[in-house]
Amino acid sequence: MANSGGGALCNGTLHNHKKQSNGSQSGNCGKNGIVREAQQNGKPHFYKPCTESFEEAPLYILVFTYMGYGIGTLFGYFRDFLRNWGIEKCNAAVEREEQKGFVPLYQDFENFYTRNLYMRIRDNWNRPICSAPAARFDVMERVSDDYNWTFRFTGRIIKDVINMGSYNFLGLAVKYNESMSTVKSVLEEYGSGVASTRQEMGTLDKHQELEDLMAKFLNVEAVMVFGMGFATNSMNIPALVGKGCLILSDELNHTSIVLGARLSGATIRTFKHNNIQNLEKLLRDAIIYGQPRTHRAWKKILILVEGIYSMEGSIVNLPQIVALKKKYKAYLYMDEAHSIGAVGPTGRGVREFFGLDPDDVDVYMGTFTKSFAASGGYIAGKKELVDYLRVHSHSAVYATSMSPPIAEQLIRSVKLVMGLDGTTQGLQRIQRLARNTQYFRQRLKEMGFIIYGNDHSPVVPLLLYMPSKVAAFARQMLDKKIGVVVVGFPATPLAEARARFCVSAAHTREMLDTVLEALDEMGDLLRLKYSRHRKSAHPVLYEELSFELDDN
Repeated sequence: MANSGGGALCNGTLHNHKKQSNGSQSGNCGKNGIVREAQQNGKPHFYKPCTESFEEAPLYILVFTYMGYGIGTLFGYFRDFLRNWGIEKCNAAVEREEQKGFVPLYQDFENFYTRNLYMRIRDNWNRPICSAPAARFDVMERVSDDYNWTFRFTGRIIKDVINMGSYNFLGLAVKYNESMSTVKSVLEEYGSGVASTRQEMGTLDKHQELEDLMAKFLNVEAVMVFGMGFATNSMNIPALVGKGCLILSDELNHTSIVLGARLSGATIRTFKHNNIQNLEKLLRDAIIYGQPRTHRAWKKILILVEGIYSMEGSIVNLPQIVALKKKYKAYLYMDEAHSIGAVGPTGRGVREFFGLDPDDVDVYMGTFTKSFAASGGYIAGKKELVDYLRVHSHSAVYATSMSPPIAEQLIRSVKLVMGLDGTTQGLQRIQRLARNTQYFRQRLKEMGFIIYGNDHSPVVPLLLYMPSKVAAFARQMLDKKIGVVVVGFPATPLAEARARFCVSAAHTREMLDTVLEALDEMGDLLRLKYSRHRKSAHPVLYEELSFELDDN
């Protein structure tokens, strides 16, 4: 991890990366700061700098943020008191009178936050759009007459809103054009659905073509595709590990990974985000002490990480995690939902970004819902692994197969990225995405905003902190015809509400400048420019060598 000044924590030591004459940063995540060369497709590659920023907010901002939540909570209790006595109408869901003798279907207090805090700013979420989620889209205007409990549409369409929220990294999510003629042909020939599972009559030649193409793209032996990205994690992790196995999961992993780990029945232990020391301690303890009570050796140890973490914009420290998994003979499962197609010289994800060998990761997981503008997911790796999942995966046995037009859209998209369509459009999009990402991030830093994550991540979180500013920010940006995603508790820590921008190859420099100009204005209006280039709170945790890590 890194401080706001650009230092990167590699192998427990804070390294500073000097800039070359061409302005690019020089450095890597190799052991002890040594640049490590890797061979990829016959050409030497070097590990990228793991420069990441998690700057802390000024103390007064955190104080005001907690005060805001505290005051909101007090008023929430007061309003609940008025509702209980019938003084204020309760618009929330309640049990019917005839069900008073039943055990409550849900606990009323569990909805306290939704009822009294979230409802105040609910209009900033679930905004319906009525066009393709391209670089610009159309938003249906809606208003509320009862303080966001219900909404009604005005019939007005807000046209040409700049889309800064969709995971349209390569700009492939567009309305129909001539390049999609093959998708239309497949729809006419195969229909819209399969109506069967992969193990019954739901495997088409299009599925096989897509799997062969993805195996070539990822440079692995085999791939299996699934109809739902979320289920790719939640249904396949239980097929790989079970009782008597140990899962070591990054604390910031996606909910689908967390659900899959819980469903597996394996023992789960979390390690601090990208914290190599913490992960190594857990691995070492697992080897030394084994399972609780019996102290037998674990059947398997599986490390679960993501390529790019969607709420932090952070890139996994893959080289050092690979080194640990080899050292302790563990397995590595990597979710590349946000990184496949978005990072790496040719869009092949984090493994290519760091110049590692394909065999360094045991299980590749990814989704087709971001860069490839479709739906579904995949598991990739050794042929033995994929063949095993074809038999034992719940998604293969029970879930309906991927729709044929979706499979054809993915074949078209992957061929575009690989250059198999006879053009260089795919490579140009990847390069444009990288340029847009670095330009957007650099400008935000220069303006004085606190942003999280890696300099190469197209997911850009901008910290807002206070709930009132979250609402004002989203509403004002939509007034300026800029669509943004704002995120708060419980999706983030209570005091780290943020706006999350997703940069796309479809964004022109003029679009980005329009957004940046609006952000500069909003930053001054709402006092959002909190950055003081202070040392991050996060690396302090990572640099500390606690007594638990002492070998003595």
